Amino acid sequence: MLNQSLHSRRELLRRAGCGFGSLALTDLLVREAQAEVEPDRSTQPYAVRSPHFVARAKRVIFLYMPGGPSHVDLFDPKPRLVAEAGQPLPFEKPKLERTKTGNLLPSPWKFSRHGESGVEVSELLPRVSSRIDDICVIRSMLADNINHTGAALQMCTGEQAFSRPSIGSWLTYGLGTENQNLPGFVVVCPAAVFQGAQLWASSFLPSAYQGTLIRDLNKPIANLADSSGDLARQRTKLDALRQLNELHKRERAIDSQLEARIASFELAFRMQREAPEAFDLTRESTSTHKLYGTGEAATELFGRQCLLARRLVERGVRFVQLFDAPVNNAWDQHAGLRENLPKRCQAVDQPIAALLTDLKSRGMLDDTLVVWGGEFGRTPTAEGNNGREHHPFGFTMWMAGGGVRGGMVHGATDEYGWHAQDNIVHVHDLHATILHLMGFDHERLTYRHSGRDYRLTDVYGNVVKEVIA
Repeated sequence: MLNQSLHSRRELLRRAGCGFGSLALTDLLVREAQAEVEPDRSTQPYAVRSPHFVARAKRVIFLYMPGGPSHVDLFDPKPRLVAEAGQPLPFEKPKLERTKTGNLLPSPWKFSRHGESGVEVSELLPRVSSRIDDICVIRSMLADNINHTGAALQMCTGEQAFSRPSIGSWLTYGLGTENQNLPGFVVVCPAAVFQGAQLWASSFLPSAYQGTLIRDLNKPIANLADSSGDLARQRTKLDALRQLNELHKRERAIDSQLEARIASFELAFRMQREAPEAFDLTRESTSTHKLYGTGEAATELFGRQCLLARRLVERGVRFVQLFDAPVNNAWDQHAGLRENLPKRCQAVDQPIAALLTDLKSRGMLDDTLVVWGGEFGRTPTAEGNNGREHHPFGFTMWMAGGGVRGGMVHGATDEYGWHAQDNIVHVHDLHATILHLMGFDHERLTYRHSGRDYRLTDVYGNVVKEVIA
């Protein structure tokens, strides 16, 4: 249908004497033709939709480490910190500062090169190191907020002060979901984190696109089954309820919450068939559980999260965001760095490596984008004698799969790990790149609200083409 519609428009323009040398004209024709066949979001919010161009990735898994992982202890070795340990930072710190942190603090852990690429990674992450040839390490990340609340909002929504749609909501709005019997956007967050639901909210986008929150992996979705056990009767009740809701909706010009409520009833009914199987980790083999470390105390929780993520994206869920949150802001090591950072790394190292291994063995890593990081990094200087402060001025994140070049390092911080200085990647640039890999021009994926067009990247952002395979 799309090709026929496009052909008819070309024919009309040809007869009118218009040429076809302009890419902009062709692009306009494609968009107009797509608009005719795209499902109506008000009645089919989860239906599959076309991206702007051919996508490298079909789905995203965002491994979010709340609190801010220390880049200089994990992915960004700094020999200068070792050479000048205990000395003051030899330049003025930025005015944006929370506390007067102390002198230079070298990492207590060794770095070594791994894989054919020889990328340096800390000894705290031996399993992730074994997958480094699939990973693009971005050492030049930059954020704008030094506090968890604003920085977490910016990382997850692109805005550090106001409520905006999360990146998962934007992608589900833009693409829909491949499986109509499961949510398109799932968030697994075992404990409270700063800002909480705002990090996966749909904000002014229709409410149908907010993240579905999973707290308890043993009971992921409450009230999933109908108590009567009679699906035919339940279908009749839902049809009657939908008719009443449609009558109610006619009296209201715009009510996305009502639309979302109607859609959620239908989704819940369909989920009764497929969701119990999708969330049932007991269906996995013993060897798979061993791979993810689900039987070990240290890796049980995040191992189950990563295994669930693989099962969900395998079944067509568009965006899965995992929070490593056994406690509030687990990576926020103002003190106890030497004791607590190894514990956090032990908890996630094996599960993350297992996820990459599992996706690759199933042929899914090529079109599944995996993103790792927190809202910022930690200072190269000491807080007290065994901690590090918040640090948005230069930190590390990484991406793997989904069209990303593996086994490479992009960008750099200065010799002390303080400022991002080479090939800087702002949070807006990261978001623009994720959208690009999913087939979207970040400047064109917009939503009209309060008299203006909004987008994930606001008025900023450039695609980091160097990291794309």
